[in-house]
Amino acid sequence: MFIVDEKLKANYDNYYDGESEWRKITSVCKAANILHLCSAIPHEKILDIGSGEGSVLKRLSDAGFGSLFSLEISESGVDIINNRYIASLKECKIFDGYNIPYNDNQFDLAVISHVLEHVEFPRMLLKEAARVAKYVFIEVPLEDNNRLPKDYKWERLGHINFYSLKTIRRLLQTTNLEILVQEAVNNSLAVYKYQHGKTAIMKFLIKKIMLRMFPSLATRLFTYNGIILCRRSTDL
Repeated sequence: MFIVDEKLKANYDNYYDGESEWRKITSVCKAANILHLCSAIPHEKILDIGSGEGSVLKRLSDAGFGSLFSLEISESGVDIINNRYIASLKECKIFDGYNIPYNDNQFDLAVISHVLEHVEFPRMLLKEAARVAKYVFIEVPLEDNNRLPKDYKWERLGHINFYSLKTIRRLLQTTNLEILVQEAVNNSLAVYKYQHGKTAIMKFLIKKIMLRMFPSLATRLFTYNGIILCRRSTDL
């Protein structure tokens, strides 16, 4: 049985103390990306894995996007989610980070948004997600670019895996997931304004234009987000 490393779990147990402005702003993009790739597939029953403080759940609920179920390793995250008013949320439970406490094929869609970069054994979690849901949506930051330092250094943000479009694609394929759609996407202008203030518009436009005109070069030079919709392979 795989469980989250004690150091990592301790980092997240008291990680959340309410909805931060940062997560509130970024949840708009994250929820929009889910709706963008998943609206055309069955999504009556959705499992969000690694829900944090529930900002994305709230956006999906407000959009009327399915009946929502949530799993989180952080006790503080579960407490906050269960004390928020999220109309479409049926339940939020703590789990050990890998073993999903639901039956096979219980969900139409599993969502793993900005989680895999934190996970020691990502294939274990992905296999569990594919066990309980036919479709799996993944979003990760594309940090494996020219800006990534040569050596790893622990930060409280908790990223321990660093992906490019190619490496996340290969990870999913080696977990017997069939990739239906994959895109690199930019953050919204609101995110840039929160991060960069007066230089936000310039940075946003440069990255937006680069991604549109020179996508391969853009993802080597800058950090974007990778969004992928997968289906459980019929070979399983």
